[in-house]
Amino acid sequence: MSTRTFRVTVRGVFDGLSADQRAGLLARAAEHDVLRAAFTPEGSLTYDVAVRPAFTFRFLDSGEAEEDILEATERAEESARAWLEQRGYGYKNLRSTAEDLSRAPLGKRQRREAARKGCELLAADCA
Repeated sequence: MSTRTFRVTVRGVFDGLSADQRAGLLARAAEHDVLRAAFTPEGSLTYDVAVRPAFTFRFLDSGEAEEDILEATERAEESARAWLEQRGYGYKNLRSTAEDLSRAPLGKRQRREAARKGCELLAADCA
């Protein structure tokens, strides 16, 4: 059985932030800018509280079976909650989406490369 890679996105909204909490988030905003976003096992947080109180965590996980995506989503949500609660940040509207990359459609370059490799395997002329 092959390993499946899952990307889990957990979104929510900060709720009831104190002036100090908001100032702290603003001070560290550059560390959590969307341009630095990545799917990582420990989770990557992005937000821009100067614009709106929404946040996004991005998690990378894996499993053996298609059903493992449910457990990966639960782990991601729990990690997001733990991060927020450890820092005393209120939140609401927590919701998640998950994607099994083994089922993601191939992009144009990936399709071209797969076709090229398929032609090499068949020893056919695909020019």
